[in-house]
Amino acid sequence: MLLATRCPICRRPDGSPCPECVELLEPAPKVPRPLGLSQLHAALVYDGAARLLVAGLKYRNARSAVSWVAEAMVSRLPEPHGCDVVTWAPTSDRRRHQRGFDQSELLARAVARRLHLPIATMLRRRPGPSQTGRSAADRRDGVGFCARRSVEGLVVLVVDDVITTGATLGAAGQALVGAGAASVVGLVAGATPPPGR
Repeated sequence: MLLATRCPICRRPDGSPCPECVELLEPAPKVPRPLGLSQLHAALVYDGAARLLVAGLKYRNARSAVSWVAEAMVSRLPEPHGCDVVTWAPTSDRRRHQRGFDQSELLARAVARRLHLPIATMLRRRPGPSQTGRSAADRRDGVGFCARRSVEGLVVLVVDDVITTGATLGAAGQALVGAGAASVVGLVAGATPPPGR
């Protein structure tokens, strides 16, 4: 017996997300590009229904939404995108162990399939505190990555779930540029709206 896929936003058994909730999702406006990235593209404003959608994947393992979210992300890339390979900004080993998966890796793999691009593990996250709930200054100082391999001359598409201050993606981009990337393009599912919106 197959169970209907529940919408991670409203929990109705009518798709992931369901057509009614898709209407509530707001496309992200242009997002400021952090140092280390040549471009940055975001699919959704990380607020309201989109917050429930992406947080459902991140914290409640609502993987049924990965395909839809990845399609929304890919739709925000310019044509031609010019990327050679896809990677992701990995979560900490502790978070990956707690959750049993890395949400950014799941999104990156789905994005790579849609773009018909290879995917590779290129970054290792340095130990440090979680970025969730930290101030902008603390975020800038709290995340770092090491490149796992040379990416000499490649245009790398780096995927993450949410951008708040840009500290994580900026650090990932700088590590990849340091490893020889010609340029790094950032792609995220959600962009946190500015304070007071």
